[in-house]
Amino acid sequence: MSWSSALKTTARSGLTVERAKLTPLLAVRGAAGVALVVFLSLWLASPTLAVSSAFGAFSAGITTFQRSWRPRPVLALAVAGALAVSTFLGYLAAVHYAVFLVLLAVWTFTAGMAWAVGPVAGLIGTQTISVMLVTVTLPTSVLGALEHAALIAAGGVVQAALVVLVPIRRWGSRRDALADALAAEADYARRLREDPVAPFDPAPLMDARLAAEMTPHQARHRPVQLHGPRGLAEQVRPVLASLADPVVGAPTEGPQRQRVNDLLGAAATVLDAVAHAVRHARPVRLPAEATAVLGVPESEYALTGAARRAGLRLISLLADAVELTDEPVEASRAAQTGERGHLLRPGMPKLVPMALYSVRRQFTWSSRILRHALRVSVVTSLGYLLAHLLPYGHAYWAPMTAVMVLRPDFGQTYARGVARFTGTVVGVALAGAVVALLNGPAPYLSAALAVGCVFLMYLLMRTGVSVSSACVGAYVVFLLGIAGTGWQQTVSERAVLTLAGGLLAMLSYALFPAWETPRLRERLADWLLAQGAYAVAVFDIYARPADRRPRQVRDALLNARSARAAWEESVGRAEQEPVRHRGLSLATASAAETALSTVGHVTMIAEAHLPPRDAPTSPEAVAFVYTLRESLEPAAEAIRDHAPLDFGELRETWLRWEAEAEAEAPGVAPGVALRTADLLVDALDDLAEALSP
Repeated sequence: MSWSSALKTTARSGLTVERAKLTPLLAVRGAAGVALVVFLSLWLASPTLAVSSAFGAFSAGITTFQRSWRPRPVLALAVAGALAVSTFLGYLAAVHYAVFLVLLAVWTFTAGMAWAVGPVAGLIGTQTISVMLVTVTLPTSVLGALEHAALIAAGGVVQAALVVLVPIRRWGSRRDALADALAAEADYARRLREDPVAPFDPAPLMDARLAAEMTPHQARHRPVQLHGPRGLAEQVRPVLASLADPVVGAPTEGPQRQRVNDLLGAAATVLDAVAHAVRHARPVRLPAEATAVLGVPESEYALTGAARRAGLRLISLLADAVELTDEPVEASRAAQTGERGHLLRPGMPKLVPMALYSVRRQFTWSSRILRHALRVSVVTSLGYLLAHLLPYGHAYWAPMTAVMVLRPDFGQTYARGVARFTGTVVGVALAGAVVALLNGPAPYLSAALAVGCVFLMYLLMRTGVSVSSACVGAYVVFLLGIAGTGWQQTVSERAVLTLAGGLLAMLSYALFPAWETPRLRERLADWLLAQGAYAVAVFDIYARPADRRPRQVRDALLNARSARAAWEESVGRAEQEPVRHRGLSLATASAAETALSTVGHVTMIAEAHLPPRDAPTSPEAVAFVYTLRESLEPAAEAIRDHAPLDFGELRETWLRWEAEAEAEAPGVAPGVALRTADLLVDALDDLAEALSP
């Protein structure tokens, strides 16, 4: 993609206003927290302290809206503590210009590295820089700095307390994650009726698994509907694929295919009903048509062989899903039975070393996180210097814009740059017009207008960056008007400083980029290794059933999903970058992705028919697993080194397996393991062909 095309695409993306599900009650609660601290500070303290407290409550409120599975009060308290520390240190250093500049550079670098921990940690770091830049312009002493820091922390405490005291849709985010996973399974079942080898996106199941991570206290109090359906959805996935597949399951035409389509349609209806029950905390209501399809007596089944086993297994799993979800009682099944039944979420003592390890891993020159941290540190410091050289007051607009715009990847940085500038100019212009018409409103009126902007921001923040930037720009104008500062600055001056900060941010990425396109081959090699390890784990059970380990398939599957998610994220970034490919074009990447997705699909079908532990060992399958395992690392190295891939030895091993099976049982259809192994080798050959020079 050329630079002009990339800029047009990112600009269009940043200015897009999307339809989003609004959450007015959550917005009211967050705005109420800001209003509470602002008006109490105005009444009991001073306008300057009211501004500081408002920033704390506002930033803590933003954090509670982020997609995170940690308790919302904990997030609010974390951002409040970070804001209080950054503000206090900023006040201490603000009296010496050079010292503050050094502090700003060090703090922004640390905040940039926080993206290694996760997007929520990165957002918290960004918020601390923005608040530091604004609040240190308010005059005060060292003792006053302590008061400002304490009030900022108090703002976060108020938001955390409101989340606890005024719960809105308790367990709602976790219910939505599980319901989305079940609905994705239902959609998959419907698509399999039209396309028996339709792909499945595991992202909803990955989100549901993250949502299932809980503290012991949460696990003791969660509803029973959040206990079992996720595990059942994981088990339904390979059964659906096996039932629909024309090689392993039923033929493409005839009464067996009609029965399969009926079962898939009924499964989709049941899964949708379970998803609706989980999302809205209601009992399951099944249509009579689905019940009739699933209630056909076993003696009247038209299915045979592997398809019959998959059909019976599917009906059993759907019945379990309905039973587990039928009553939305509050007592958890885990508490009743004494089972843990949940994924343990690490507490803060364990989280700190994990975060430090994540940050330490990014200290390599090729890391996009390290480059982002260096970039944001230099740009923020430079923006602060340049803004002070311009004949305008309130120089924080330039560095604040830069730090809010910069992200670790190109697409978000440039899209946010355009959206931030456009939204800020609109918000500041509207707020400036209101201030001019009211001739500098009184502190209480300014506070009310600021709270109104906060409500709009919380309500519309998911519709687009430009909309939220307009609300934030107006909020800052009204908030500083409480203390009687800042409103005299013209809209044009703020627009110039905002434009300068945005241009600095975008120019810094062009001069010091962290392109994802050259890393596509590395990501593809990692995905091949993970997907191959999943296949090895599954076929190893066919080879040596007695040696199966309970977690070998599950752990390999989770690693394969993580590698696939990393690959898709990299491709998404690469598609927006204005650079030419270096050995892996997007067309080639698409073909390779199709081949590796087929590897996962075939392995998923094989997983649905694992043999019992007492099944005999298969020497031919042992040889196939050994050859597959040994071929993965050389293939991954070939992808990294732009060399051709060769799976000829694996094909020969499979041919020997097929010949041995034919000799043992002439004329008998091969088993599931042999048929899926054939499909697996075909998919790997397709990968080799896609990557051939």
